[in-house]
Amino acid sequence: MQQSNTYIITFSVILTVVLGLLLSGTSQLLGPMQKEAIALDNKKQILGAVISGEEIAAMTPQEVNAFYESRIASRVVDINGEEVAERDGVAVTAESVDIAKNYKKPAEERLYPVYIFHAEGNNEDVENYILPLYGAGLWDAIWGYVALETDMNTVGGITLAHAGETPGLGARITEPGVQERYVGKSIYDESGDLVAVEMQKGEGKDYSGDPHQVDGLSGATITAKGVNNMLKNYLGYYQAYIESQKSSQSVAAL
Repeated sequence: MQQSNTYIITFSVILTVVLGLLLSGTSQLLGPMQKEAIALDNKKQILGAVISGEEIAAMTPQEVNAFYESRIASRVVDINGEEVAERDGVAVTAESVDIAKNYKKPAEERLYPVYIFHAEGNNEDVENYILPLYGAGLWDAIWGYVALETDMNTVGGITLAHAGETPGLGARITEPGVQERYVGKSIYDESGDLVAVEMQKGEGKDYSGDPHQVDGLSGATITAKGVNNMLKNYLGYYQAYIESQKSSQSVAAL
C-alpha cells in the first residue's frame, strides 16, 4: 500500500526523535561510568611509573583508587614552576588538567600537573615526583609519565602509551622491558645541563654504562624519536619546577 508524503515525513520525524532520545539517554547513563573508567586508567598509568604493572594488575578498581588516594598528592604548576591553584577564577587540580588539550596551547600558557608519590603512612616522606608527558609518535599521539627520584635527576621509572603505533614495532614502547631501560638513568649531565634520556637508533646494544642513553626499538626509529622529543620537551617545561625542588632540598640539607 502506497503511503502519503505526509505519513512518511511524520514517521521519519517521530523515528528520529525516538532514536535521539534513546541515544541521549544512553549517553547520560553511561557518561559517569566512562568518566570513572578514564580516571581509573589515568591513575593506573601514573602509578605505573613507580610500581610494577603486575602489582597494579592484581588490584581491584577499588584497591587502585584507595592506593592512589593514600600515596599520591598532586599539584599544578606553570612554566615558571609556580604553583597554580586557580585559573580564570576556576579552581584547578592536577587530575582536572587535560594534557592532550593543553598540548595545543603555547608552552607558556599550559598548566603542568605534578604527582608526588609518598612513602606508605608518611605523607612528608616523598619517594618520587611523577611528571606527565605528551607528544607525537609515527602515526598518532604518544604519552606517558616519568618518575624522578628526590634528587630530581635520576629516573625512577617511566610508563609510555600510544594511540596508534605499529604493533610489534613502535607499539613496543608499552612493554615493561623497554620502559625498564630508563630506570636509573640521569636527566642532567655532569655540567648541570638538562639533556634528558635518548632512545638510540637500532636495538641490541648495551647502554648500561651510559647515564643518558637507552637501547632503541628495531624498525621503529620515528616512534623512538617521538619518545625522545616528548621526554626532552616536557622535562624542559618542568625544568623551573625541577630546579626549584633541587634548590629547596639543598637548603633543607644545610
